Amino acid sequence: MDGVINVLKPAGISSHDVVQQIRKILRTKKVGHTGTLDPDAIGVLPICIGKATRLAEYLTASTKRYRALMVFGYETDTQDSSGKIIKTSALPVLEKEQFEKALGNFVGEIEQIPPMFSALKVKGQPLYKLAREGKDIQREARKIHIYDLKLIDYNYKSALIDVTCSKGTYIRTLCQDIGRAINSGAYMSFLMRIESGIFHIQDAFTLEEINQLNPEIFLISMSDSLRDWPVLKFSDRELMKIAHGNSVPITTSLEPVFNQGKYKVLDKNQELLAIGFVKENYFKPEKVFR
Repeated sequence: MDGVINVLKPAGISSHDVVQQIRKILRTKKVGHTGTLDPDAIGVLPICIGKATRLAEYLTASTKRYRALMVFGYETDTQDSSGKIIKTSALPVLEKEQFEKALGNFVGEIEQIPPMFSALKVKGQPLYKLAREGKDIQREARKIHIYDLKLIDYNYKSALIDVTCSKGTYIRTLCQDIGRAINSGAYMSFLMRIESGIFHIQDAFTLEEINQLNPEIFLISMSDSLRDWPVLKFSDRELMKIAHGNSVPITTSLEPVFNQGKYKVLDKNQELLAIGFVKENYFKPEKVFR
């Protein structure tokens, strides 16, 4: 069984827990997720099965979209509602229009310091384990990209925001930074991932549904999981060369590629054969799926 499942992760379990449950349901060991969701968060969590686990790095790099509720006046050690309150502050005095203007300052490429309570590793140690020991390790700011930041609802106690962002963005850190930018404090009290690349929440399946339905209903083929990638077509002879990991010449002009310069190649059955890039008028396979 090879493909990707668009799982609707529930609150209260980790992404690793979801992987473990999928392993039991499908009775297969080769299972992996494409980007951690915090235990309290809900929403889209693409899960790779079989050979599709080799696609995880590409699916993880996709743009994400979230809906988050931020509560003003407090900061917690985890930056969300699961942590201890470590700071109280005055509620914001901004009107809705002023708050929306403040949000605009976070759109585009910005720097963000990863939280201590995260799975990010320093010298092999996850930061959250060090945080639980009471340690606070120096972290370097990382560049992220906020493509869109919309205000859904706002009052002086809380704000509901819609965020479209790059890989590696911590929404709870974004909430805290926004709170500080308006001379208040804030923590994230709710998080839902609405989209992860081509995977949308309206098409996601619960663990209960996956346990009851035929895999044909919820399993997305490897090719379709990369349906926004451009396709290169080759002759049967060239496909054979690609299947053995060899580069083949490109004889047609190509449209501009915006997906990190990557293409996919399908076999005669329209199944994913390879993914790779074009260099010096040659298609060079990066990964081959025979």
